[in-house]
Amino acid sequence: MARLTPPKRFKKRADFLRLAARGKKIAKSGFVMQALSNGAEPELRLGFTATKKIGNAVTRNRAKRRLREAARLGLAGRELPGVELVLIARKETASVPFAKLQRNLALALDEVLT
Repeated sequence: MARLTPPKRFKKRADFLRLAARGKKIAKSGFVMQALSNGAEPELRLGFTATKKIGNAVTRNRAKRRLREAARLGLAGRELPGVELVLIARKETASVPFAKLQRNLALALDEVLT
């Protein structure tokens, strides 16, 4: 089971804001993906976020857990060096079927790579 280790994850607000300002936005059912190609970084970096519009803390945490798992499964075996991604949860993230969430993530990743 592949795990997203801390050095590969966005933690600081400045990183999220930089990606929001300069990154490409891809909206899918269940999430919004912000992507930026950064040649300076040798590996993929990820961030996950859910605003208070999503719901209470339990709902936000569930949405982020589902996004993390979809990303873990969807990124396994893919080479994305120097790519930075942020997945932003939507209200339906916590309730949309997981297979649909995975399918939409794969479609969004294909858009990023083209």
